[in-house]
Amino acid sequence: MRRNPAIPSICALAAFFGCLSLHGAHAETSSWSQRIETPDDPKVAPGKKPAAPATKPAGQKPAPLGKKPAGSTPSKIVPSTVPATGEDAAYLAFDQGQYLTALKLAQEAASRGDATANTLIGRIYEEGLGVPQNSKTAANWYARAAEMGDVPATFELALLLAQGKGVEKNREAAAKLFEKAALTGHALANYNLGLLFLKGDGKPENPYRALDHIRFAAEKGVAQAQYDLSAMYQKGEGTQPNALEAANWLSRAAAQGLDVAQYDYAVLLLKGFGLTRDEPKAIGYLKAAAEKGLPGAQNRLAWVNLEGVASDKNPVEAAKWRYIAKRNGFEDDRLDEEIAKLSKTDLAKAQTAASEWSDRIQVQPVE
Repeated sequence: MRRNPAIPSICALAAFFGCLSLHGAHAETSSWSQRIETPDDPKVAPGKKPAAPATKPAGQKPAPLGKKPAGSTPSKIVPSTVPATGEDAAYLAFDQGQYLTALKLAQEAASRGDATANTLIGRIYEEGLGVPQNSKTAANWYARAAEMGDVPATFELALLLAQGKGVEKNREAAAKLFEKAALTGHALANYNLGLLFLKGDGKPENPYRALDHIRFAAEKGVAQAQYDLSAMYQKGEGTQPNALEAANWLSRAAAQGLDVAQYDYAVLLLKGFGLTRDEPKAIGYLKAAAEKGLPGAQNRLAWVNLEGVASDKNPVEAAKWRYIAKRNGFEDDRLDEEIAKLSKTDLAKAQTAASEWSDRIQVQPVE
């Protein structure tokens, strides 16, 4: 068994530290705890590299690794498609959603001393794929694999230690494991290690070391790292303030579809502080962030439509997005006063459009 287990990485520490956004008061949440994949990340699907967003068929959303596509079940997979033996058998079963078969085959390989098989078993138990979810059991399997030198297991064990999932929370121990994985070039290990240095949690506070590790991850294509690096350049954390570098890294994070980056960069572009080449993208980024559910972006989009920024005025669309933002808890008394001046007909249309948007979002399959 040669391939690393299919374990999407988790930029988990930001879930504890909160959003590092230094771009203003606009980004009200962080998406760093989402599972992400990058072309240079060692922890991607076995034998595969994730397709870049631009290559994905329009309108199609591939199911995240380790989750069954909507409407499918493991019973729909033909058992004969999985070979009974072979170094990749467990991974083939896993890819096809046959988790119990994958677990059995991985256990057999683990008994023969295969490090990556231990990591795959940890993944299965951590996510409860075909078995009851058990972080403690997952941590034990990751620990075995980490002792055998498996880098993805080292990273996953560090995350569990950082979160206190299945093991006692220990940021110092987590930092050591992140550092061990980071030395191999693991992008997300570098990113999380950078966060620890930035906050002085598990590592001595050192913004210069933080910048080095976060920049490494950013250069490897980690969108959250690009977003944070932009913030560090804007405020001058670990480096001299550099507005051009800040805009450049924020642009790259937005281009990857990171919602808070799209929002912040749209605002930056609308204020005339972004990269000139990206100015036509401002409204598109703002709409994308609004569609992804960021209340601040939704409210900003309402103002854009009300004032006719970069397009004709559209009071109904403005009221629609204001209703959506308000339902999501975003306060804006001045905008409410402006919306209240619209005709009853326009307000009714906007209410209907807002309700239809909310209904559509609620029925979308969970990735």
